[in-house]
Amino acid sequence: MATQLLSQTSIFSSVFCSNSNGVGFYKFRSSPHVHHVSVSSSSFAMGKTDQSISRLCYLATDLAKSGNGCSWIQDNSSGCSVAASDKCYQGTVCYALPMKPAQVSTVEDLFEFICSGPLIEKLGMSPQNVADAIDKWLAYGSYLCRLFKVNEMELTIPQKARFYHYYIPVFFWCEDQISQHHSSFKEEEEIPPLVIGFSAPQGCGKTTLVYALNYLFEVTGRKSAMLSIDDFYLTAEGQTQLRESNAGNALLEFRGNAGSHDLELSVETLTALYKMTKEDEGLKMKIPRYDKSAFSGRGDRADPSTWPEVEGPLTVVLFEGWMLGFKPLSTEAVTAVDPQLETVNNNMKAYYNAWDKYIKAWIVIKINDPSCVYNWRLQAEIAMREAGKPGMSDEEVRDFVSRYLPAYKAYLPTLYSEGPSGSDPKRLLVVEIDEERNPILGY
Repeated sequence: MATQLLSQTSIFSSVFCSNSNGVGFYKFRSSPHVHHVSVSSSSFAMGKTDQSISRLCYLATDLAKSGNGCSWIQDNSSGCSVAASDKCYQGTVCYALPMKPAQVSTVEDLFEFICSGPLIEKLGMSPQNVADAIDKWLAYGSYLCRLFKVNEMELTIPQKARFYHYYIPVFFWCEDQISQHHSSFKEEEEIPPLVIGFSAPQGCGKTTLVYALNYLFEVTGRKSAMLSIDDFYLTAEGQTQLRESNAGNALLEFRGNAGSHDLELSVETLTALYKMTKEDEGLKMKIPRYDKSAFSGRGDRADPSTWPEVEGPLTVVLFEGWMLGFKPLSTEAVTAVDPQLETVNNNMKAYYNAWDKYIKAWIVIKINDPSCVYNWRLQAEIAMREAGKPGMSDEEVRDFVSRYLPAYKAYLPTLYSEGPSGSDPKRLLVVEIDEERNPILGY
């Protein structure tokens, strides 16, 4: 058996082994402690040898170049649009198998890379904690490579940062929140799914984050549901009625601001999901979806026949939205930003009972400059057009985003200083991101 060792000075060392059949696996040994963590083909639920190898082999490569800075996933992706479909990940898996014995010089680098992440301290993780859970880090990272169809042998720095500094740490936080949620119920009580709210500006990557978390829950054997406030926008007909009843108010001319959502549908959906416990195991329901490409990008509720179906019992509901958790302010405060916000602010008073009261744990993705929403939204529309779906032109995007900026200016400061409406500070994670959507701080 060929063996290659890493430096013994790190908190864990690694041995790469290959048997006569060419099957490779890693063994991690803590030092100077006696704790052992083994990661091999038997460590994972999927039984195929080539799948197990592909999940680990990305650890055995030198760091790839960082890419051109445009997209964290574009450099070696197969081109799958993450947000395009709820079932995107069911496509062909891209495996990257080594043609010669792997080099393992970067296993220690990966460990150090994980520990350098901006969320590690917020999550209360020490280097020893990371080492103790290294098998999970490896598995989760490999699952994400599979989901996003990136080459496991050639992860770029942006891709590594997105997986190991962002998605996986947030997933660990979600797991901890679920444990706390379960512990609040007595043994004989039915445990409803934990609803985790994700409040983040448009285009900052919240949908992709939720998509990744949903997949990690799925592959680790827990049922989850994805939900967006976009799913509750009024129909095209309802939007027309809203526009006509608020003639002259540009903030309510199109979908987006408070008043443009079907709150009755919100309550109906969230209540039904909350009841999907073990008592109703096997219960299925369809979740509403919204088609943003309809009517030349103005949008309409999708045909119910296309709505995805979830089956209980659910462990978690991942609920995301750009204005989730916003708190109504005084009339003076909102009109100082934009007089048109007064009606929006009054509409917002009904949103706590429709959305926020169901949410027991919160993730707030914080940005420093709301103006970057324009570039992010433009990128999303370009991706939609490239996927063959009609989308807004660049000028239409500028006009569209301009109708959200007053709400950002009015409500984000309170969201960031006080937390979402009805939130518990002990069950709140704030992740500050940069213009490239990468986390730079967690608190």
